[in-house]
Amino acid sequence: MTQPATPVASLRFLGATNTVTGSRFLLQVGRKQVLVDCGLFQGLKELRERNWQPMPVQAHDIDAVVLTHAHIDHSGYLPRLVKEGFRGDIYATPATRDLCRILLPDAARIQEEDAAYANRKGFSKHSPALPLYTEEEAQAALKRFHTVRYRERFDLDHGLAFAFTDAGHILGSASAHFEIATNGGSPVTVRFSGDVGRYHQPVTTDPAGGGDADYLVVESTYGDRLHAHEDTKAVLAGVVNRTVERGGHLVIPAFALGRTQHLLYLLREMEEEHRIPNLPVFVDSPMATQTTEVYLQHAAELDAETRAVIAKHRSPFRTSQTRFVASVGESKQVSALDTPTIVVSASGMATGGRVLHHLSKRLPDPRNTVLLAGFQAAGTRGRRLLDHEPEVKIHGQWVPVRAEIAQINSLSAHADANELMRWLRSFKRAPRRTYVVHGEPEASTTLATRIRAELGWDVVIPTFGELVELTTA
Repeated sequence: MTQPATPVASLRFLGATNTVTGSRFLLQVGRKQVLVDCGLFQGLKELRERNWQPMPVQAHDIDAVVLTHAHIDHSGYLPRLVKEGFRGDIYATPATRDLCRILLPDAARIQEEDAAYANRKGFSKHSPALPLYTEEEAQAALKRFHTVRYRERFDLDHGLAFAFTDAGHILGSASAHFEIATNGGSPVTVRFSGDVGRYHQPVTTDPAGGGDADYLVVESTYGDRLHAHEDTKAVLAGVVNRTVERGGHLVIPAFALGRTQHLLYLLREMEEEHRIPNLPVFVDSPMATQTTEVYLQHAAELDAETRAVIAKHRSPFRTSQTRFVASVGESKQVSALDTPTIVVSASGMATGGRVLHHLSKRLPDPRNTVLLAGFQAAGTRGRRLLDHEPEVKIHGQWVPVRAEIAQINSLSAHADANELMRWLRSFKRAPRRTYVVHGEPEASTTLATRIRAELGWDVVIPTFGELVELTTA
């Protein structure tokens, strides 16, 4: 006679449902409550307001946080959680911890600056406007980090353990595999994909496959899309060379974490292959400088080609004339140079940061080029440039756009729909149930439909706040 399924745990979806941000999943095993990821909601106002709403579980009742990677939509709520009373440990890979040491204080500074600006301008409905958390509170959160290496089994409690495997998304990114003991039977396993990376990309390793799980929580950021099949270096070389031929400057707004290192790697390779001339390359972003240093500190986790460059006592992220800009004064000197240069600077969608000074200087000149290195969200300055608006506002001034505006679409660190399916096909067996999260509704629906049709798996798209039971077979 078949034994009835017995509940051994519950899973509550507290974020990243029908949206790509705010990753938070609460796993409860007995009295033990573990939060997998603790991210900020970003984008639409109705989503951002969730950051200010209390979670349905008290922070002091959460025993631990298991963090898949450092991106703010996965880690950025940690200081607020600590502020609200969380006193447990935060478990992450060593590289994720080191990246969070850069990203979380920076996120706090942005929160404090936004609150101060709102108070100066008087447009907040709160008086005074307060930051979601402060830099001091971010530092308090960082003190709670404990590191767990890839493939190292870590016991959270009697009968509850987890291990990280490399997700291939950014440095330190991981999938988290939990094992829940049962009374005399086989353990119940739960796997959280984190953000799955791409295959055969520079710098990062391929996503680790070959796992299995009774329950799977998988992201779907690009679940309805395929990345452009373009020759990345050919596109990039073409932009560089035609800009140099005009005697112009190339400005590349780029995210400090991941995208900048990818670009620097390609520029070095192209210079060595004599596909582009030797040019001054300026990295004008303090965060990008710090992040690049962390990549080099964790060189053992980079792909074989990148490690081979490092083994020759060379940096994979430096051309012959690469310079990391330190001060604002030096940044101004760079923007005043007359001979052709390449400037890589944050932010990636030109919404803020030092790149705005370079854009203000270079956009009016038709000899110059602005290369948009990836997706540009609606409403951002990068999107306005991509839409060929004749002028954009920077620091309160309208700047004419006469420079060439180019885009490269093949630098995403997210697996596309085919790559997600490739990762899923590496599983040794079908999960009992797969939950599709971390995607806009169309992306999640498309991926769920494809998983059912091609793999025959039981798939659910959870709703915000939904609670499900995890049972024995």
